[in-house]
Amino acid sequence: MPEVVLREYGPAVSVPLGAEAGRALAASGILESATPDPGRDGHWLLRAGSRVGAVRTPGGPVVRIMPKTPVSRLFFLLGFSLDPARAWRDSREGTVETGAYDDVVPALAHAVERQIDAALRRGVLQGYREVQESALVVRGRLREAEQIRRHFGRTPPVEIVYDAYTADTSENRILRAAAERLLRLPGVPGPVRRRLAHQRVRLADALPLVRGQELPRWQPSRLNSRYQPALRLAEAVLRGSSPEHRAPAPGPEPLAVDGFLLDMNKLFEDFVTVALREALREHGLTARLQDPHHLDTAGLVRMRPDLVVRTGDGRTPLAVVDAKYKVEKADGLHNADLYQALAYATVLGLREAHLVYAAGRQPERFHEVRGTAAGPGGRGVRLYQHSLDLSREPDQLMSALRDVAGRLAGATPPSQS
Repeated sequence: MPEVVLREYGPAVSVPLGAEAGRALAASGILESATPDPGRDGHWLLRAGSRVGAVRTPGGPVVRIMPKTPVSRLFFLLGFSLDPARAWRDSREGTVETGAYDDVVPALAHAVERQIDAALRRGVLQGYREVQESALVVRGRLREAEQIRRHFGRTPPVEIVYDAYTADTSENRILRAAAERLLRLPGVPGPVRRRLAHQRVRLADALPLVRGQELPRWQPSRLNSRYQPALRLAEAVLRGSSPEHRAPAPGPEPLAVDGFLLDMNKLFEDFVTVALREALREHGLTARLQDPHHLDTAGLVRMRPDLVVRTGDGRTPLAVVDAKYKVEKADGLHNADLYQALAYATVLGLREAHLVYAAGRQPERFHEVRGTAAGPGGRGVRLYQHSLDLSREPDQLMSALRDVAGRLAGATPPSQS
């Protein structure tokens, strides 16, 4: 199978590609852009955006998108977002073990297989599940309404419901589905593929999931505590991290573009907001993620800041934060981001708003807004810009975010302005 390698936000690459495969990629939204190459017949110009991973195009090449961030660091961000309590205690990159792989899909497959193996080390978890079926003998409870509706009250068979002690639990279904999903991905190394197949056999008593249906729900408990790291990572594979992208096609069936992708915009936002929320607890403050508000009094223009810092009782907002997976410009300014931050501060009645970037020339800078009502000390609303260098070690990232949390904890409540 031919393979195309792109770089996250890198230059466009001219690739020989059929019209159907090109249209599927263009319509899927996977890439920043996919357009016919005007200078070469039968070629398309492909440019990657914020999504990294690998996808298989119908009748075309496998497209691998390499991240700018080292893969080990990328999975540290993912592991922290999925399980902050564990990562907060241990900020080493081993929170999600990626082995020696420096590509997203092999590292992910290795990490999931290792987590599943650890979960199953003490045996496959079993539990009680309600079963409804037709049977020749009564077991459990009779479903009277179903008996009348289906059999007009005659017996046998009888419609019964009972609790079965089985390995066909929500937890095992999720782990099996993740293993099967990874086995279908391009680029999974042979040794990892064999280990994943072995894990699938161990989970054979769990029914496979039906594509397109909601994932089964599970509740964290003492009984499934050994499963929880594997479950969180498996759900990341099965949910938004690995969608099947369907693009419209002229034929009767849509073209499917299948693969695993991580959106670095979303990953960075999740990491920053979750880490700040955990750090703010040390200051006795609360934080609401994706807190909904409206810009206008009529409630027509919605706004959803990434994080709103509030007092310990959750009543009074202190500051607002928005995470931006982008590098500051040469002059350090992103005007649209500053306007957005000012809108958040205005609606919430705050004296300051904060923007956290993935990299920048300065650790912190601020802009004082002209025309805003003077607060304590006679100053107007301030818009802070923080930079978080993702190439730094995990403990340095944690330290930088604790510094930002300290700045947020020192914000002046609106009632004092």
